[in-house]
Amino acid sequence: MSSIKKLASQTAWYGLSSIAARFISYLLTPYLTLKLTEAAYGEQAIVYSFIPFLNVIVTHGMETAYFRFGSKDNEEKIYHTSSFSMIIVTGLVVACLLIWGGPISNLLQINLHPEYIKLVAWVVALDALTTIPFSRLRLEGRPKKYAFIKVGGILINILATYVLISILPNYTQAHPENFIAKFYIKGFEVGYILIANVLQNVFVLLLLQKEIRSLRFNIDFKLWSQMMMYALPLILVGFGGMINETMDRIMIGWWANGGSEEANKSLVGIYSACYKLAILITISIQAFRMGAEPFFFKQAESDNAQKTYARVMKFFVITLCIMFLGVVLFLDIWKEFIRNPKMYEGLRVVPILLMANMFLGVYYNLSIWYKLSNKTMAGAWITLLGAFITIAINYLLIPRYGYMASAWATFLCYGTMMVVSYKWGQKVYYIPYATKKLIAYFIIALLIYSINLLILWISSNKAFNYLFASILLIGFIAFVARIEKKELKTIFNK
Repeated sequence: MSSIKKLASQTAWYGLSSIAARFISYLLTPYLTLKLTEAAYGEQAIVYSFIPFLNVIVTHGMETAYFRFGSKDNEEKIYHTSSFSMIIVTGLVVACLLIWGGPISNLLQINLHPEYIKLVAWVVALDALTTIPFSRLRLEGRPKKYAFIKVGGILINILATYVLISILPNYTQAHPENFIAKFYIKGFEVGYILIANVLQNVFVLLLLQKEIRSLRFNIDFKLWSQMMMYALPLILVGFGGMINETMDRIMIGWWANGGSEEANKSLVGIYSACYKLAILITISIQAFRMGAEPFFFKQAESDNAQKTYARVMKFFVITLCIMFLGVVLFLDIWKEFIRNPKMYEGLRVVPILLMANMFLGVYYNLSIWYKLSNKTMAGAWITLLGAFITIAINYLLIPRYGYMASAWATFLCYGTMMVVSYKWGQKVYYIPYATKKLIAYFIIALLIYSINLLILWISSNKAFNYLFASILLIGFIAFVARIEKKELKTIFNK
């Protein structure tokens, strides 16, 4: 099996779990937009925008450090060292959340429910315990077990969410004398979503007990210091990344001119629901990252590593372009996943966010240069540049343009990061990317989207519009297949 086929195979399995993970929020989007008000949906978006920042702290780059050092002969020692480093840091983070839960809830504008922060602490702590065990499965090339556990936890989450938000209220209303009714809290929907997340993490921990039981308190402090030197810049990368990926929801709540805190939360809810429609791109990126990170480190020792990286980039960009067209050409269908028509006003951000996430996917692919060359600080500087762009544009333009400012900030942020990483990386660790061809694919995809917009402006016949969009999408795939025919044969004949 060729290295590209092996990566594709593992990415497919990791993608299964990634797709399912994303589909928690995606498949729950129609359900939650139906059950929650715009403001409540915005509130849960704010809470779940805060959690990734905590995840950056508790992981503190140990996951990537585990891959970097764990590919050597002392994997067992690295597994124990990285795991206990995360356990100690997680304990400190949880303690801070419990002590300062009130001020944090005020900062996030969820001051009516400071108890959400305690639930967040449970979510983060339990999730942290699974990180390195999951990483071991990835390093060992066991994507099937990885996917099985992830999907199992996700099903628990979906089931628990439905029970807590739909079944529990109806049951307590019909049986007010039952002891369960004493524990039901009206208007606590976001809290129940967090509780479902906790139950998911408990289930996952049980399925990972073999990996967790193998842990030994055996920290090699010399090795730990080396791993920390490698990982610490990745904390800056992580923080910058979270600012770029999720901070806009919090900033809309702070700076939008909605007229009230409740109105601003409604804007957050609209923006967050429409952001979900970029799901196909984010799924592709997450699945790729799961399979690619350990793959890239293992390929680093081979003679043709740079050529392999270039080929991976090409087919990844092609996939992103197909995903982009699959959403924007049929946006009128995708929008039906949002069951609250009041949120449709935010659909104009979808093409912008899709393109932004395409840039992000390319950036993640490019980022291998600083990880392989041990120049992780370069990644920190690039990500911090993106964070500066995100904060500056949102601060200056949200008061006037609302969530449209956040969409364009995301676009400019990821576009800048992609270009800077490419220019810098080619000087440090040259990879023969087919740059002109990749840019051409991007441009062709945008031209196809523009043609479809023209047809939608001219025609109001939905059947014709869908047929024309299908022809455009199939035409693009056929065009790419013809251009890449020779290389596709090379890959699949191995």
